[in-house]
Amino acid sequence: MSPTRSQAQRDAVTVEIAFAVVTGALAGGLVFLLCAAPVLWGLVSASWRGSWLMAAAVLGGAACALRVVRVLWRWRQPSQPGRTSPDS
Repeated sequence: MSPTRSQAQRDAVTVEIAFAVVTGALAGGLVFLLCAAPVLWGLVSASWRGSWLMAAAVLGGAACALRVVRVLWRWRQPSQPGRTSPDS
């Protein structure tokens, strides 16, 4: 049974999740725009536009997911104060 979290701990988790989602959305949007730029500038032929935009969307989604996972993975609180890992 896990101990009850304090309000400050719950707030910290909420802020960290919101930070991960917002920065993930920004990273995904930036990757999408960078990958879709040739289509927007007219450098890609009409027959490739749909495929190019789909690839840009997939890469943008992957960048978003990667950013969210990376932020949340790096932010792990110890389960008990003073402990840094489960086996310490």
